[in-house]
Amino acid sequence: MPGKVADFLRTADLEPAERDALDQGVAVRRGQGYTLRVSAVPAVHRRLLARCQPLYGGHGIPAAPAQRKARREYENRVSILTPTES
Repeated sequence: MPGKVADFLRTADLEPAERDALDQGVAVRRGQGYTLRVSAVPAVHRRLLARCQPLYGGHGIPAAPAQRKARREYENRVSILTPTES
Protein backbone atom coordinates (compact mmCIF):
# COMPACT_ATOMS: atom_id res chain seq x y z
CA MET A 1 0.00 0.00 0.00
CA PRO A 2 1.29 3.48 -0.78
CA GLY A 3 2.71 5.43 2.16
CA LYS A 4 0.10 8.19 1.91
CA VAL A 5 -2.64 5.60 2.39
CA ALA A 6 -0.78 4.00 5.31
CA ASP A 7 -0.25 7.39 6.97
CA PHE A 8 -3.96 8.19 6.66
CA LEU A 9 -5.01 4.81 8.04
CA ARG A 10 -2.69 5.15 11.05
CA THR A 11 -4.83 8.08 12.20
CA ALA A 12 -8.13 6.26 11.55
CA ASP A 13 -10.19 4.25 14.02
CA LEU A 14 -9.43 0.68 12.91
CA GLU A 15 -10.57 -2.73 14.08
CA PRO A 16 -7.94 -4.88 15.86
CA ALA A 17 -7.27 -7.10 12.81
CA GLU A 18 -6.82 -4.07 10.58
CA ARG A 19 -4.55 -2.32 13.10
CA ASP A 20 -2.42 -5.49 13.50
CA ALA A 21 -2.00 -5.84 9.73
CA LEU A 22 -0.95 -2.21 9.44
CA ASP A 23 1.43 -2.41 12.42
CA GLN A 24 3.14 -5.54 11.05
CA GLY A 25 3.70 -4.02 7.60
CA VAL A 26 7.24 -3.49 6.33
CA ALA A 27 8.13 -0.07 4.93
CA VAL A 28 10.08 -0.03 1.66
CA ARG A 29 11.53 3.27 0.44
CA ARG A 30 10.33 4.29 -3.03
CA GLY A 31 11.83 7.51 -4.38
CA GLN A 32 10.43 10.38 -2.32
CA GLY A 33 7.93 8.24 -0.41
CA TYR A 34 7.51 4.67 0.69
CA THR A 35 5.37 1.60 0.19
CA LEU A 36 4.08 -0.43 3.12
CA ARG A 37 4.03 -4.16 2.43
CA VAL A 38 1.11 -5.55 4.36
CA SER A 39 0.43 -9.28 4.60
CA ALA A 40 -3.25 -9.77 5.31
CA VAL A 41 -6.23 -11.70 4.02
CA PRO A 42 -8.10 -10.06 1.13
CA ALA A 43 -11.06 -9.13 3.35
CA VAL A 44 -8.79 -6.98 5.55
CA HIS A 45 -7.40 -5.19 2.48
CA ARG A 46 -10.94 -4.49 1.24
CA ARG A 47 -11.90 -3.05 4.66
CA LEU A 48 -8.76 -0.89 4.74
CA LEU A 49 -9.56 0.33 1.24
CA ALA A 50 -13.09 1.24 2.30
CA ARG A 51 -11.75 3.18 5.30
CA CYS A 52 -9.52 5.35 3.13
CA GLN A 53 -12.43 6.53 0.96
CA PRO A 54 -11.98 10.17 2.16
CA LEU A 55 -8.65 10.25 0.27
CA TYR A 56 -10.66 10.08 -2.95
CA GLY A 57 -12.25 13.45 -2.23
CA GLY A 58 -15.77 14.47 -3.20
CA HIS A 59 -18.77 15.25 -1.01
CA GLY A 60 -17.15 18.54 0.03
CA ILE A 61 -14.02 16.84 1.37
CA PRO A 62 -10.85 18.17 -0.28
CA ALA A 63 -8.13 15.73 -1.22
CA ALA A 64 -4.74 16.41 -2.73
CA PRO A 65 -3.99 14.87 -6.12
CA ALA A 66 -1.24 12.74 -4.57
CA GLN A 67 -3.70 11.33 -2.03
CA ARG A 68 -6.23 10.47 -4.75
CA LYS A 69 -3.52 8.79 -6.79
CA ALA A 70 -2.25 6.79 -3.79
CA ARG A 71 -5.76 5.53 -3.00
CA ARG A 72 -6.39 4.70 -6.66
CA GLU A 73 -3.12 2.71 -6.82
CA TYR A 74 -4.04 0.77 -3.69
CA GLU A 75 -7.53 0.12 -5.08
CA ASN A 76 -6.02 -1.22 -8.31
CA ARG A 77 -3.65 -3.53 -6.41
CA VAL A 78 -6.43 -4.89 -4.21
CA SER A 79 -8.88 -5.39 -7.08
CA ILE A 80 -6.33 -7.19 -9.29
CA LEU A 81 -5.26 -9.61 -6.58
CA THR A 82 -8.69 -10.15 -5.05
CA PRO A 83 -11.66 -10.23 -7.40
CA THR A 84 -14.80 -8.89 -5.79
CA GLU A 85 -17.35 -11.38 -4.61
CA SER A 86 -20.72 -11.29 -6.32
